[in-house]
Order: sequence, then structure tokens, then C-alpha cells
Amino acid sequence: MLRFTKRADYGLMAIHFIAAHPDEAAMSAKRIAEEFKIPAELLAKILQRLAKKKLIVSHNGPKGGYVLARSRHDITVGEVLRALEGPVQITSCVVDDHCPQYSRCNLRLPVQKIQASITSMLDGMTLAELSADAVVPVAALTAAR
Repeated sequence: MLRFTKRADYGLMAIHFIAAHPDEAAMSAKRIAEEFKIPAELLAKILQRLAKKKLIVSHNGPKGGYVLARSRHDITVGEVLRALEGPVQITSCVVDDHCPQYSRCNLRLPVQKIQASITSMLDGMTLAELSADAVVPVAALTAAR
């Protein structure tokens, strides 16, 4: 099963929240943590990582907090995920030829195509698009299968 890590999930939630409030001067880590019930220490580390990768900017002071480093139309979900987790890989054998099945594997090419599609989709979706999309209830997604 493909899943985001907690760090990726929380990071996307946080940066999406910042992007969804462009008119506010800066979004405090405390407000984000309270909004999503994210442990403050974990969120602080996530926000530091996003700032280090120049996706958000930190402002100090009583009205300090975080703002996007670029327009929400210019930051992709793929950039955020790579900033938090490194390269997005559905399996290690896509980049690692030390797998004991490497010479016999008949799935490498199809998996590479799946990987390319996932990467393309993540790099094609901006924070602005995340903010614009309506939330689909989980029950509706399950019923559609």
C-alpha cells in the first residue's frame, strides 16, 4: 500500500494551510499545530525542513510565523514531498540494482512507468490546485470502487 509518512502528511497539511491563507501576514506554528492537532515539536521540525528547502520563509517576532517563499501557483506537491522525504519511490529497485531479483525481474519496466506517472502527477499539482479542489469524503471514494 502506498502511503504518505506522518511527516509528509503533516507537512502537506501545514503548507496547504499556509497557502490557503495568503492574505494573512504570517501563519504561526502554534496556530497550525492547534488547527490540525499536530505535536508542536514535530511540526517545528517539519517547518524547519520546508524553510531549509526554501519552500516557506520564517518571520520572527510577535506577529511572526511562516509564509510561502514563492507563489502557491509555483510550488508543487512533488517539491514538498521531496523536501520532507527525499525522492519519491514506490520501490527501491527502481533506482537500486542490488536487488536479488534484479536480473529476473519482469516488473521493473512497468514499475518504472508507474513511478514516472506518480512523479509527473505530483510535480504537476500545485498548492493552488490543492486549495481549489473540493474535499471528497472517504466514503464516496470507497463507494466508487
